[in-house]
Amino acid sequence: MSIDPSRGIAGLKGALRYVRAYRDQTFVVKLGGDVLSDAEGLDQVAAQIALLSSLGIRLVVVHGGGPQASALTRRLGGEPRLVAGRRVTDDQALEVVKMVYAGVLNIDVLSALRSHHVQAVGLSGVDADLLTAVRRPPVRVTNDGGVTETVDYGHVGDITGADPRALETLMSARFVPVVASLAGDAHGNVYNVNADTVSEVLATALHAQKLIFLTGAPGVLRDRNDPSTLVAFADPDDLTELMASGALVGGMRPKVEACIRAATGGVERTHIIDGRVPDALLLEVFTGAGTGTMIVGRKEKATYLGVDLAE
Repeated sequence: MSIDPSRGIAGLKGALRYVRAYRDQTFVVKLGGDVLSDAEGLDQVAAQIALLSSLGIRLVVVHGGGPQASALTRRLGGEPRLVAGRRVTDDQALEVVKMVYAGVLNIDVLSALRSHHVQAVGLSGVDADLLTAVRRPPVRVTNDGGVTETVDYGHVGDITGADPRALETLMSARFVPVVASLAGDAHGNVYNVNADTVSEVLATALHAQKLIFLTGAPGVLRDRNDPSTLVAFADPDDLTELMASGALVGGMRPKVEACIRAATGGVERTHIIDGRVPDALLLEVFTGAGTGTMIVGRKEKATYLGVDLAE
């Protein structure tokens, strides 16, 4: 079968306006546990990140690793507990997430990027006071079953501040920071913090143009069992209604909550896409159709749709 070179040229021309718009802009890309669990999938994501970096886009990569932490907990004889998509972190669970997030997975991501000639630097939120957190007090939480209970999340932190100077320094030198989702406080305590929240906080602090979640789902679905119900475009009001309806459960809830906060905190566009799909990141960034769900604030929605808010 012959290959039509004109199609490739047409694609390059179509992407040119995006390349011009994104040069020297900051993107925060969050890698989900489903993406990290497959070496081949991680490699193809690293190749896409390499291309974005080569085009002059400033990148920060954030990761957690929930499935891997759960797997190691079980290997050690424990059983992980998650409530409303968030991990309860006792003493043993804290040791596990430190080993998995800042250790094995951070190095795996760095290695994948290095194989594509990306100079990346591994960090956690503990480094250079990047993320400051306080221990979360017991809170009332409504779980996915609709039951409200008081939950003590243990060594889970709520982020109270971010100092992105280390990230700015690295990006200015064309390094790609890779941040594991841990945070600290002034007393030397280490906290497990939700990677979706870390991504949103850093994107806001860096005035990022885009926050992109690479997940194991096609995006936000009105019916989680029906991929055809994908919500391709939404604003915070749309998503708040979906959450109230009970359509967003499990790990999707923290992602959507993070997107809402980012979209209302100055991040122009946020995206939730399936990172396992070949070239999903490039398709989302460089084509109008995209591949998943794009979430924007009210002002950006008006700009995107060409609506005059004064009308």
